[in-house]
Amino acid sequence: MPTIHQAVLIPGDGIGPAVSAAVLKILKAANAPVAFHEHHAGIAALEAGGEVLPQSTIDAVREHHVALKGPCTTPVGKGFTSVNVQLRKKLDLYAAIRPVRSLPGVPTRYEDVDLVIFRENTEGLYAGVENEITSGVVTSLKIATRTACTRIAEQAFKYAKKRGRKKVTVFHKANILKLSDGLFLDCVKEVHESEFSEIPYETQIIDAGCMKLVQDPTQFDLLLMENLYGDVISDLTAGLVGGLGVVPGSNIGVEDSIFEAVHGSAPDIAGQGIANPLALLMSGVMMLNHLAETRKDDRCLKAANAIKNAYNQALQDNQKTRDLGGTLGTDAFADAVIERLA
Repeated sequence: MPTIHQAVLIPGDGIGPAVSAAVLKILKAANAPVAFHEHHAGIAALEAGGEVLPQSTIDAVREHHVALKGPCTTPVGKGFTSVNVQLRKKLDLYAAIRPVRSLPGVPTRYEDVDLVIFRENTEGLYAGVENEITSGVVTSLKIATRTACTRIAEQAFKYAKKRGRKKVTVFHKANILKLSDGLFLDCVKEVHESEFSEIPYETQIIDAGCMKLVQDPTQFDLLLMENLYGDVISDLTAGLVGGLGVVPGSNIGVEDSIFEAVHGSAPDIAGQGIANPLALLMSGVMMLNHLAETRKDDRCLKAANAIKNAYNQALQDNQKTRDLGGTLGTDAFADAVIERLA
């Protein structure tokens, strides 16, 4: 019997279950050799009577090493800690990789955008070390270690070399944060000089970099940065190509990886059947490419290419959901992609 790869599905909250169901339907139609084990996190897990991030969900990802995850709600300013941050910490998913590219049939003010954001995923201000020193005075500690800074740099340059990226640009604020961002720059420079000197490399103060991004994003290629900057920049660049509904994401660790839609759970449209499943579908394609590479399975690569070609063709044929100016609902868009599978 041909191998069926086991993976975890975390449907998420809000629109998560609907877009997850649509993506599973497409993966099945494309003969993707993956079987999913459903586990929960976020509000869905709480409503089921458990914790926000059940140990069973963590254990399942550790067992199967790969997960596809829908959006989970994170309360603002109160309530439980972000499920996404908890997953990254517990599973040591140290590299967040978010490709951002222009899509056919999705016109924006920019053309031919083709960026990859590499974000250190476990440290910085997102370490969550905060203290109230006295009433009305709060501190947040930004953490940077040589180990984490070095390994994200190594991963970024390896990716650039393997994928033929033209240049690596580091966004930083080392003119102000001389120790933490300074350490990040030092580690990236050491990795570049010792192993990847053939790859063009530059640094850019992040505020000036943001200005240049919105002036002309095509002057950049692979962007490497610490945690908070990567979160902000990945959303900013998504806006260059049509929004968070058309951008996938992956969280890569030494042993485990989670592929996720980077948008929110959108509770205001949950249950209406109008959510765009494309971001999670694109993340599913990233998952298949990862399986093809790590498990040496060409069937995964074949399915990934077929799905990518199908959703590109659907968009080109103006088969789009409402957020992209179309009229299709979640299931209708999934059907449009399935009709174009070759």
